Amino acid sequence: MTAPAPPNPVSPNFGERRGGVRPDLVVIHYTGMPSCGEARARLCDPAAEVSAHYLVSEAGMVEALVPEAARAWHAGAGGWGRVGDVNSRSIGIELANPGDAPFPAPQMAALEMLLRGVMARWAIPPERVIGHSDMAPGRKRDPGPRFDWRRLARAGLSVWPGEGGDPRAPLGRSLRRLGYPEAAPEILLAAFRLRFRPWAEGPETAEDRALADDLARRFPVDGGPRGA
Repeated sequence: MTAPAPPNPVSPNFGERRGGVRPDLVVIHYTGMPSCGEARARLCDPAAEVSAHYLVSEAGMVEALVPEAARAWHAGAGGWGRVGDVNSRSIGIELANPGDAPFPAPQMAALEMLLRGVMARWAIPPERVIGHSDMAPGRKRDPGPRFDWRRLARAGLSVWPGEGGDPRAPLGRSLRRLGYPEAAPEILLAAFRLRFRPWAEGPETAEDRALADDLARRFPVDGGPRGA
């Protein structure tokens, strides 16, 4: 399968996907740096040992840094469903953003176009477009509370909860069925809310449980339910 990439990779920080696997996840990040130029320099610095397949500027310029067929170094420790080596199974997209700013319309439009291409090339379904904070709860917060996940879901590029969930369903069980890795209950709750209810505070509620149950029923990770 061919994919758009520069004739020579811009970043030297990549390797082969382990075990010959193909990407079946997309992980979205923010750079957490003051400028896109600084982020690009770090993603291309051999000493930093980090990279991503794509960097999207605030103005909507998309730059390919690592070929899609290669393993970029963007995810680190964490997991999603049965996937432990997320780097080998994912495409990483970095959005230039300091971490506390809104994502401009040109950047979001460029991201949507980029996602459509990546998802089509690798047959990645919307439920497997996740945030860094989803696969590494408690360790990472990007793309953060200001990222518009609902916009992506409306475009068919991610998922959003509906109203059909059971408010009595155990939250931890639902989140494991959805794909979240093992973590303390309070850390999982914070990660779930960061993406789907960033305004919510305090202990878990019936609404948290109902929304998580709805997502887990409609989008069970790895094609089926996971254990309690």
